[in-house]
Amino acid sequence: MVGWFEIPVTDLQRARAFYEAVFEIDIRLHRMGDLEMGWFPMANGKSGAPGSLVKHSDFYHPSATAGVVIYFSCEDVGPTLERVTKAGGRVLQPKKAIGEGIGYMGLFLDSEGNRIALHSAK
Repeated sequence: MVGWFEIPVTDLQRARAFYEAVFEIDIRLHRMGDLEMGWFPMANGKSGAPGSLVKHSDFYHPSATAGVVIYFSCEDVGPTLERVTKAGGRVLQPKKAIGEGIGYMGLFLDSEGNRIALHSAK
């Protein structure tokens, strides 16, 4: 049901470098008036919601404790969390099983101080 997500940032270039390193992707930058955005890759017709890094001092503020937690799907939480640390983030919850047949999760702080989660089947 999620159609779009936005992750608040204070330094768009730093956040872009962080997420590109962690997920091994390319993020495209766009400006819409006062709003600066870094769009995650989208694939029409595939599962997963598209989203963006967003910088706007009036409406978007990173938080380690408040707001929604976004779970990014990945192949394996363990190696992805290792890239989080190398890219300048901080692991809050190492990889752990979350239930029979549900998979694994991990939780980290990104370069901007946002709490973000990971999920994988293995």
